[in-house]
Amino acid sequence: MSAIPETMRAVRFHEWGDRSVLRVDEVPVPSVGPGQVLVRVRAAGINPGESAIRQGLFDGNDPEKLPSGQGTDFAGIVVAVGEGVDGIDEREEVLGWSWTRSSQAEYVVVPSEQVVQKPRLLDWTVAGALDVIATTAAAAVRAVDPRPGERVVVSAAAGGVGGFVTQLLTNEGIDVIAIASESNHEWLRSKGARPVAYGDGLRERIQELATNGIDAFIDTFGPEYVHLAVELGIPVDRIETVIAFEVAQEIGAKASGSADTADPEILGALAAQVADGSIEVPIAATYPLERVQDAYEELEQRHTRGKIVLVP
Repeated sequence: MSAIPETMRAVRFHEWGDRSVLRVDEVPVPSVGPGQVLVRVRAAGINPGESAIRQGLFDGNDPEKLPSGQGTDFAGIVVAVGEGVDGIDEREEVLGWSWTRSSQAEYVVVPSEQVVQKPRLLDWTVAGALDVIATTAAAAVRAVDPRPGERVVVSAAAGGVGGFVTQLLTNEGIDVIAIASESNHEWLRSKGARPVAYGDGLRERIQELATNGIDAFIDTFGPEYVHLAVELGIPVDRIETVIAFEVAQEIGAKASGSADTADPEILGALAAQVADGSIEVPIAATYPLERVQDAYEELEQRHTRGKIVLVP
């Protein structure tokens, strides 16, 4: 394996703001400490939550937290292993997650328990986009605890998290009413869901499909869908949102996310389902690091099917 360089390219921002604050800096390659692994990143997914972080919505515009890196998802090749790490070797292909906003870079260092072996048949771009959507989807499904034969509505059902949720449900015999644009309806039908177009009259269209009622609602888009779930008469303890946290707190709905299922065994099992074709993760687009602003411009339109991935 080639020598590890002293510096690398990494997505950074030095002020809070919209995507225009993003840049690619030359920074030192992080050193690997005890219990850690250094990974040469082959692909790193981008997620809507990163836009909110960049705008300071989670950090209160605290200047002491700047400059900041960005990114959670990644897949790559282990190039260095820290003291005390067992079961992971150099040259191993892995996927995983970073809690330190650092995956959108040429190299990332993380605790060894935050990576799992990449299935051999899993495409690099899919592997690098997997952690956040897969674990968030798993947490959302677990939150509403559906049973085979029950009926669940999913908003933004063809998006990254929504598409994964939809497939987890239909694979378990759940009747999914999938809210999405008409351009995604054929894909959703191919996954066993019953699509319905969003827009005016959505509540009535859902009720026409759900003649025997609705058991649960998973929102992956925003607060308007949490309110819709209430209007549909769904008990709040079976309403889950992965994004509208304030509304969930107000009404007592659930708001589980990737932090609730951040476990290597869970991620490994989900990656295996993607690798064997049980779950499809469409890749909407790939961009080099230098075009990170363009990648987020496409993401923030909120109409992509699947994931957008940076390729360092």
